Amino acid sequence: MAYEINVIASVWMIRRLLPQMRERGWGRVIQIGGIFATQPAAMLPHYAASIAARHNLAVSLARELRGTGVTSNIVAPGAIYGLDVRAAFTEMAASRDWGTSWEEIERSAVRELIPNDVERLARASEIATAVAYLASPLADYVSGATVRVDGGAVRSVA
Repeated sequence: MAYEINVIASVWMIRRLLPQMRERGWGRVIQIGGIFATQPAAMLPHYAASIAARHNLAVSLARELRGTGVTSNIVAPGAIYGLDVRAAFTEMAASRDWGTSWEEIERSAVRELIPNDVERLARASEIATAVAYLASPLADYVSGATVRVDGGAVRSVA
């Protein structure tokens, strides 16, 4: 099921929209991946594998689109703040001695469960900003790239 949702659905959408982009000689294919593509965790191996496939799809598509004016890139967020995440972490906080304010809980949860250098979760607006950049003419020279928005969670020199 994870593969159908994370890869096959992307392929269907790309097949539907790409012909018009090629016709115009300009377009952007931007997919949302994740840090599990390059740093899979022990939990949810099927999800990590499907996200890695989506990353490879983005790069392969970039190669196929060479010279068309259409680029293909992927944004790889780390853990993202949402009301459901806040509720889950708040519920865990008392038993794990994470504090009582959201700032204490978030920092402690990130440090213990999903470490990153910024010591907080991403905000949706931060992911959207990366997508907006890739969608703009400012990113004309960016193709086949993975833009990590993960607070430094992934340790890589490449």
